[in-house]
Amino acid sequence: MRIALFAETYLPNVSGVVTHVHALRVGLESLGHEVLVVCGDNRFGGHLLKDGVLYCPGYVSEKFYGYTLSTPWSKQRAKYLSEFAPDIIHLHTEFGIGMFGMHWALAHNLPLVYTLHTMYDDYVYYIAPQPFIPAARSLSHKFFARYIKAADAITGPSQKCQDYVDALGLKRHVHIIPNPVELDKFDPAAIDAGKVQAVREQLNLPSDCHYVLFVGRLGKEKSADELIKCWAEAVRPEDKLKLLIVGEGPVREDLQQLTKELNATDRIILPGKVEHDDIPPYLALGSLYATASLSDTNSISMLEGMACGLPVLQKYDPINADQIKEGVNGFVFRDAAELKQKLALWQALPPADKAALSASTRQSVASQGYETLAKNLLAVYDEAIETQKLSPHQGMRLKLSRQLKTAKNAVSRMYKFPKIFNQHKD
Repeated sequence: MRIALFAETYLPNVSGVVTHVHALRVGLESLGHEVLVVCGDNRFGGHLLKDGVLYCPGYVSEKFYGYTLSTPWSKQRAKYLSEFAPDIIHLHTEFGIGMFGMHWALAHNLPLVYTLHTMYDDYVYYIAPQPFIPAARSLSHKFFARYIKAADAITGPSQKCQDYVDALGLKRHVHIIPNPVELDKFDPAAIDAGKVQAVREQLNLPSDCHYVLFVGRLGKEKSADELIKCWAEAVRPEDKLKLLIVGEGPVREDLQQLTKELNATDRIILPGKVEHDDIPPYLALGSLYATASLSDTNSISMLEGMACGLPVLQKYDPINADQIKEGVNGFVFRDAAELKQKLALWQALPPADKAALSASTRQSVASQGYETLAKNLLAVYDEAIETQKLSPHQGMRLKLSRQLKTAKNAVSRMYKFPKIFNQHKD
């Protein structure tokens, strides 16, 4: 099968979506399928096809971590895609690249699969001042509903995705397919002890403390400020526990300032940006993983921590309530008092019980490798192919021009770069 994966960005950029798309590509190729990744990347001054990736030019958005947001149409891009001749289109983005992929599938009567990775209601503040957030949220609902309605099959990494679709009033089933994790890379036995020691020395970390990690881009939606507040209230210096918040992002300086204001710099460390390939030694020096984010859908960074054997301290999220099972792969807390209680419970465990909990945590993600992800998606592709045969896209083709114009105008209003769609029409 020839499969085109559409993502707004790809390696060397790193994000949960990039990791997911790369894992899917590797898994599909290992099973004998041919894959083309179509993504935005402004480094090359034009379109570039290299090693199975089509890099597309566009507008570099500082609001979105410097990612390239590409145009929804390009003759050059269409030429490359025609030459690849995909059997199926799989969208992992909704913006310029995603629009192109959706309209290509509709125009050529190809099966269309859409993966909903992000709960965009948690990101509206990036594009709208506080008074306009309700209007921006309403606009975003209409915008993303286009993809849900057009797709022959929809997937998402957690129940949150189904709930989001339900909240939009759309009667569509979402196949829940857990995010992947590179199990071998995050196997504690495979992580170089010398690199772990180097991290310890670089950060000047005492050997008599336990370390709890959060890894991710530091945006408001990750709620690292809530984690810091809970930690500062729950943990005292004599507890010999330190929180490492690893990552970079627009709120990192605010988090550093908050840590100072709470007099918690002795218990909370923000090391800054760490390349993804260098993350395993950081996780290997940890004992637990912690998150207060309610915006993530089965976070890949959290799964990587679990693959490294780190039980998770997760702030209670009713929609993801089944993600962490108490005493099996972690603990759930609702506030600082409960965080303190769960930390004390973990600290009181005998070493053998801590080792068993670590092994149980790793086992809980053992079935989430790259080929498993690919096999799960291949079953969805088969369903999408059958759905498209029963209900081809011809009826939607008459609306393409009007839809594309509407989508272009919507994105222009949302992201305040109205000239982008008149650029890079190569």
